[in-house]
Amino acid sequence: MLGSFFGVVFDGFAYGMLLFVLSVGLSVTLGMMNFVNLAHCAFAMLGGYVAVTLMNGFGWPFFATLPVAFVAAAVVSVVLERTLYRRLYRATELDQCLLTIGIVFVAIAGAAYVFGTIQQPVQLPSYLHGSVTFLGINFAVYRLFLIVTALVITVALVTSIEFTRFGARVRAAVDNERMARGLGINVDRTFAITFALGSGLAGLGGALAIEMVGLEPGFAFSYLIYVLIVVSVGGLGSIRGSFVAAALLGISDSAGKYYVPQLGAFLIYLVMLGLLMWRPGGLFGRR
Repeated sequence: MLGSFFGVVFDGFAYGMLLFVLSVGLSVTLGMMNFVNLAHCAFAMLGGYVAVTLMNGFGWPFFATLPVAFVAAAVVSVVLERTLYRRLYRATELDQCLLTIGIVFVAIAGAAYVFGTIQQPVQLPSYLHGSVTFLGINFAVYRLFLIVTALVITVALVTSIEFTRFGARVRAAVDNERMARGLGINVDRTFAITFALGSGLAGLGGALAIEMVGLEPGFAFSYLIYVLIVVSVGGLGSIRGSFVAAALLGISDSAGKYYVPQLGAFLIYLVMLGLLMWRPGGLFGRR
């Protein structure tokens, strides 16, 4: 019983770390730039399809596709930010939602046209298959890899946002754009870099998600719900909040499916409601 409990917690934590990698970019753009980007998971889907195409079509190794997935999503997001998103930075939330949800529909239709509606196969290297045993508990190697990746991303983001000049410029541009421009900060470039960073992380998350949850055109919608839950529960603009929320929700989802199968995937919504009733601004919300 104890072994199965720790196994469920481990699987749930690994799933939560996948949700964290998918959602932390939206936490940055939504929480720090005050832009409602519902197309966030479309960039994740793009990263996934880039990784699949490079692996299956060109024989690239899995690890070589990850930075390309990041860069591809980042570049496409910069193009959209320069041409469409920038026009709506001062628009209402409804206008931002309408534009970005339209981009999701376009992305889904484009993916279905190019790749079809079937699940995309992916072949991981042999050393990411299987499991390791510790104290009688089996730990899947790929899930361990996801956890380590999420921890590295967390440290890198916290360091770059909280302890660098770039992070200070981003916070200044969000808090008072006019004053930031008066101090010589290139606000447009700062926002473009921040947007590219958030979308690039989504692309990386999409590439990492293929092995666990699969990839098909509906990905941009189906996982948008989970990403929004993580950002809402964690608190806008809080990387630490997204990490904790993703871990709690991932464990809750896995435990619910294992111990209370009659509730199925609904338990994650109950946990979300309970946490938001306790802290309406999120666990570590800044406002």
